[in-house]
Amino acid sequence: GEEISLFKNGEFWDLCAGPHVGRTGNCKAFKLMSVASAFYKGDSDNQQLQRIYGTCFKNKTLLTEHLERLEEAKKRDHRRLGRELGLFHFDEMVGQGLPLWKPKGAIIRRQLQDFIAAELDKQGYSQVFTPHIGKLDLYRTSGHFPYYEESQYPPFAEREALKKLSEDQSSCGELMNFLRTGDVEGFMLKPMNCPHHIRIFASDHHSYRDLPVRLAEFGTVYRWEQSGELGGITRTRSFTQDDAHLFCTPEQLGPEIQGCLGLVKKVFGSLGMSDYTVRLSLRDPDSSKYVGDPANWDKAEEALREAVETLGVDYTEEPGEAAFYGPKIDFVVKDVIGREWQLGTVQVDYNLPERFDLSYIGSDNKPHRPVMIHRAPFGSLERFVGLLIEHFEGKFPVWLAPEQVRVLSISEKHNSYASEVAQRLADTGVRASSDLSGDKIGAKIRLARLDRIPYMLVTGAREEESQSVSVRHRDREDLGTMTLNDFVSQVCEEIRNRSL
Repeated sequence: GEEISLFKNGEFWDLCAGPHVGRTGNCKAFKLMSVASAFYKGDSDNQQLQRIYGTCFKNKTLLTEHLERLEEAKKRDHRRLGRELGLFHFDEMVGQGLPLWKPKGAIIRRQLQDFIAAELDKQGYSQVFTPHIGKLDLYRTSGHFPYYEESQYPPFAEREALKKLSEDQSSCGELMNFLRTGDVEGFMLKPMNCPHHIRIFASDHHSYRDLPVRLAEFGTVYRWEQSGELGGITRTRSFTQDDAHLFCTPEQLGPEIQGCLGLVKKVFGSLGMSDYTVRLSLRDPDSSKYVGDPANWDKAEEALREAVETLGVDYTEEPGEAAFYGPKIDFVVKDVIGREWQLGTVQVDYNLPERFDLSYIGSDNKPHRPVMIHRAPFGSLERFVGLLIEHFEGKFPVWLAPEQVRVLSISEKHNSYASEVAQRLADTGVRASSDLSGDKIGAKIRLARLDRIPYMLVTGAREEESQSVSVRHRDREDLGTMTLNDFVSQVCEEIRNRSL
């Protein structure tokens, strides 16, 4: 009964989802963007044709705005900036979608992790570490295997099992069937952290007095994304989540959700991301796909709704969009050129506590099922860093910049003082370097600005004599001369306050 749409051009008919216009005269402003070769019907045995790409809008103003956004997006492309600034690298010998973090990129990542970890300590989280693999039985229990097999790396067997199968002359297909059925014990690169955290929770007996239990981990997970879907570090096959799982009583659900949302809000605010909306995904009451008591769903949805309203941000409700195991909140951030990125998530889960038979002893001395919350402010660290690169155009705030200060000597005879200044900064925890090359000072300044260094300190005879520095900022230009002590105090305060 579903309708399909057709498109006719002369005598040519084609299936086309649209949108359609009645005539080309409706396209008031258009621009041809590029030309490429393509084989007819995608078959290399057929004739080669020319494919023309274009875009159109209802007026010239809208077209101009669109082209300006495209140009701005090119300038901010994290793949180009990541390469130019030496932040990360992809290597064919390592594999598609598997990023290598270079020293400068690793600093950004570490700063973000330290920032989150400090906030988690304040909120009573316990940090855990889990292995990168797990037995297939773990993922069978959670439901991730074999139901999401296509989006995961293939499972693998132990060496002894492989040896026996080889002796039995079993085929690869038979091996996979044995792994699926459990006849051969297998392992898998973990596609998510929650099953491991659940087993940590289940390893101890819990009373209602012990709850909530908050387990956090910067855990690396692996997903088999199609090669055409990979995109720099915003869509990868290995990525690290700032993951946490909370186990609480139903009565604690509301306050715990508010704590999760408050953390996400603080993270975004510290990075200047104030333009975001919230999507509240709810169940469809007429559907039977959801697990758990409807009364618990009502409580969870109301707790999420109240928590979002406490945030004081715009939000939309999406009935029918909840996962089968619980309602959730997604944060959608708009960057400086208007693109939307779905980042932080807070998810209520009634399913996994049931599948793993989790329990705690209540005040009535009887076992009760805990409620589980999945929470990740960044989502994927890789994706988040990609967004930050484009959001800041590589000009990271001082606290996040891989290199915070570069000291530039005017000439070789001032190199010693420049080195002293850089060492003084390093001793106070500032990430500083010195450019002692024989280049002219103008060239040194240009290079530092290309490298997006927040502060440049010029040192010459006058500065050495007065134990001062001439301060330049990458955006605010010449800030004049300051004593070294005053500059050290200023930059340390900026870093401590995470100033933007």
